Amino acid sequence: MNLLVVGASHRTAPVESLERLAVAPDRAESFAARLLAGRYVSEAVVLSTCNRVEVYAAVSAFHGGLSQIADELAATAGMSVDDISGHLYIRHEAQAIRHAFTVASGLDSMVAGEAQILGQLRDAYDRAREAGQAGRLLHELLQQALRVGKRVQSEAQVGAAAPSVVSAALDVGESISDLSIAGRDALVVGAGAMGALSLAALRRRGAARCYVVNRDLARANRLAANHDAEAVEWSRLSEIAGKVDVIVSATGAPAPVIDSATLAVRRPTVLVCDLAVPRDVVGAVAELPGVHLVDIARLGESDRPDPGAKYLEAAERILTEEIDGFHNVIRAAAVAPTVAALRTRADEVVDTELTRLRRRRPDLSDEQRADVAHTVHRVVRQLLHEPTVRVRQLASEPGGESYAEVLRELFALETPGLSSVEPGGTAQALRVTPERTEPDNN
Repeated sequence: MNLLVVGASHRTAPVESLERLAVAPDRAESFAARLLAGRYVSEAVVLSTCNRVEVYAAVSAFHGGLSQIADELAATAGMSVDDISGHLYIRHEAQAIRHAFTVASGLDSMVAGEAQILGQLRDAYDRAREAGQAGRLLHELLQQALRVGKRVQSEAQVGAAAPSVVSAALDVGESISDLSIAGRDALVVGAGAMGALSLAALRRRGAARCYVVNRDLARANRLAANHDAEAVEWSRLSEIAGKVDVIVSATGAPAPVIDSATLAVRRPTVLVCDLAVPRDVVGAVAELPGVHLVDIARLGESDRPDPGAKYLEAAERILTEEIDGFHNVIRAAAVAPTVAALRTRADEVVDTELTRLRRRRPDLSDEQRADVAHTVHRVVRQLLHEPTVRVRQLASEPGGESYAEVLRELFALETPGLSSVEPGGTAQALRVTPERTEPDNN
């Protein structure tokens, strides 16, 4: 496999670093395009959410691909590779598969078991697919990851036991402000997926009048219509913010959209939930009297709900089963270049001998030469059929890659491969601690 995942998350980096590393959806395509323009990355999918930034890539060389991705992440953050290396984790081959499946299942999220990551991963994959930036390897990996995520949510019911990030933020907010959302007016800033989730959560908690503010008023109108809310123009943000008790902001803006001036006129007690990375709300807002701010950093410090041991055990059983199955598929697919190279070598030998035959026997008619060529090709195909079918079967088993290696050695076949290094070498290359290169089992 040529599979590599490089990223940072709430587990490895402070919010300030995640903000700088964040890649907005409208910039993900250009980010991936720059990687693909380099020497080592042939496929790339960029996942950037409120608590993680990850690059899923197919690479031709481990060190080269890793350095290329790290350089691009550092450039995005306006930092050096040394500055970000302590926050990065690296998942290679089998570790990358487990990581992708774990992330899709919501088990690596800030709120363990939350289902929103599944939609976020699907959106990232769809963007890359439409841009032609995801090829065979990432198609296979992410399609399977999305399927596994759905299965975990359905069969293990992890999502049923865990709140969304929005619900978790509202829980923390109600706790620290002593303000019940039921019967309160609320404002949602942003009309994307998180905005829709926020409106739904507010409605479930009995919020009274709800407003939606978005730079694109048409999107705000569509979202408001689905939740019995009122869409208002962006220019009225401060006006509406002064009329509500609860504000949930989740835009994709590169800079804060709410500051102290936005809340110059307000209710005596206001709960502000900032679910964006980069953050939508200036930190000084928390210093205003009566304003209670919950952002991703505050949420990360709080006691988050545990989905429960039985749910996590069920999810882990599903993951183990799915990962083992996917390894079999990948191992079988990995032998394909060797089989193709063997068939190509056989065709080259046959063609060479037929050319010699034409020189030695110019008296043969075209029909006779065609009969000879057909017979020889058929014999070679029959001879190769059983060993190539068998090597595919054997390759799907643990340790099966050795059979392809034997074929390559016996027939002196050349196939493109992947250079790799030990985890310690990777850590030294980017100054990432060896512990970061181990798979997360949380």
